[in-house]
Amino acid sequence: MIQSFIKKGSFQDSVSLMLISKKLSNLDEVDEVSVMMGTPANKSLLTATGFWSDSFNDATPNDICVAIKTKDDSNDVVELISQQLEDALKNIAQAQQGGAKLLKARRLASATKKLPDANLVLISIAGEYAAELADQALDDNKNVMIFSDNVSIEDEIRLKTKASKKDLIVMGPDCGTAFIAGAPLAFSNVIPKGNIGVIGASGTGIQEVVSQIALLNQGITQAIGLGGRDLSLEVGGISALTALNMLAADADTQVITFISKPPADSVREKVISAMKLIPKPVVALFLGSKIDKPQDDNIYFARTLDEAARLACLLSPVEAIANKLPNLANKTITGLYTGGTLASEAAMLLAQELNLTTSHHHDKGIMLDQQGHKIIDLGDDFYTVGKPHPMIDPSIREDKIAQLGENHDVGVLLVDLVIGYGANANPAESVISGYQKACAKRGDNHPLIAIATVTGSEQDPQCRSKQIEALESANIVVMNNLPEAILLAKKLITPVNSNNFIKPYPLLSHISVINAGLRSFAEDLQSSNIPVVHYQWAPIAGGNKKLAAILQKLN
Repeated sequence: MIQSFIKKGSFQDSVSLMLISKKLSNLDEVDEVSVMMGTPANKSLLTATGFWSDSFNDATPNDICVAIKTKDDSNDVVELISQQLEDALKNIAQAQQGGAKLLKARRLASATKKLPDANLVLISIAGEYAAELADQALDDNKNVMIFSDNVSIEDEIRLKTKASKKDLIVMGPDCGTAFIAGAPLAFSNVIPKGNIGVIGASGTGIQEVVSQIALLNQGITQAIGLGGRDLSLEVGGISALTALNMLAADADTQVITFISKPPADSVREKVISAMKLIPKPVVALFLGSKIDKPQDDNIYFARTLDEAARLACLLSPVEAIANKLPNLANKTITGLYTGGTLASEAAMLLAQELNLTTSHHHDKGIMLDQQGHKIIDLGDDFYTVGKPHPMIDPSIREDKIAQLGENHDVGVLLVDLVIGYGANANPAESVISGYQKACAKRGDNHPLIAIATVTGSEQDPQCRSKQIEALESANIVVMNNLPEAILLAKKLITPVNSNNFIKPYPLLSHISVINAGLRSFAEDLQSSNIPVVHYQWAPIAGGNKKLAAILQKLN
């Protein structure tokens, strides 16, 4: 049987009531207890789950409805649950008073007065009221994140269209995760600062990708949530396009990672077209979608969350270093390698990036020779007849590096250092010598950028870190692996496509939050030193929409 009672005029957030429901359901005297606010949506849920009582007809959205499934028909059970509820609510109040003092307001206008530079409203109230509050926030020129679900798709489209026209963004509804300008919004993680910006329709998808990025020793700038329906045919990716513009204009974001479940085909094409206009690399993961080719212009397609994170972390150091070096637009790349397999891989990767064809014959160790770009294996038999292998005696490479000083068409030099037993005792010394001779011939007006990779371990006789230190001291760039080296070389010779025409979004540089709904979200923001006011939202006029509209007009 169902026993029930109503606690009048005691508004609480849904998460607190869910936790109370679970605790009360564990009592031996009952089978199960449901504790909900008396909103229309909750009343429908009570009916659907078999907890309905006719007494709830009198409940308003500001009242707590308590339904008890029990075999005991006495009032003792009701009295027990009522007392337990009072104790639980008292504990919540005491916990809120005992924590750090939180700036609070009873109305949105009051919250704005207390935090005049607030530029985002975080909404986690009952879904049937969320759209109205979001509307008010947009009217006040504030961005919106809607954690709440059960918002109609018609309201979502209307709100996102309205935001787009105002150069604002609506994240959500049902947006579980965001990290903006250092602010952890809703479900968020503590991630190092880096140069990767993340956009995601899925909250847990964002969390997994940024966690993997942190595990790979990289960091993020922003993580912008969209909500699960944004890339649907109906919504059309309105917030996705805004988020891409935001990160395109964000100077700190050098790599963009975009995550979503399979979007509608037309929306996918629209989003990809927008990505191609951004002068930054974009890692795109459309989960479950077929990948025709791994790369399309500046877009790198991933199949899994892990792969998206790894691609972003491959591109991250490349972009960070390239932004510190001069652009060598339309210059050529020369690679002088002592390792044959390394030369072969470098030629293959460079050919893929520049749409070239590698040599099949490898005459004189030439692995690639097209459009001025060359990759040469100096360990080929042609160079070792009667001479030591260049891993033992690197003088032949030193001479060829020095000769590049007279060829101003070459802008980037690629080299490998292979250390270990049997190899030259200090191969870095020879590379540095040749590079310094080449630079001396060129002068400052014709720079040559040298990019090296080091094959070997810290325990090798030459010591990997000491070789790297020597190279970097001579202004030679050292990358972790060949893919990074090739991507950097390509980046340096690619003409710069400026994005100065895109207006920056203030939200990404400074954030102040009005939090409406779950108090814990405000407490998390405050602990992260983010300016926040907790708007103690409750349905106006007891949830009577007609009376609320009248009051709104009077205000």
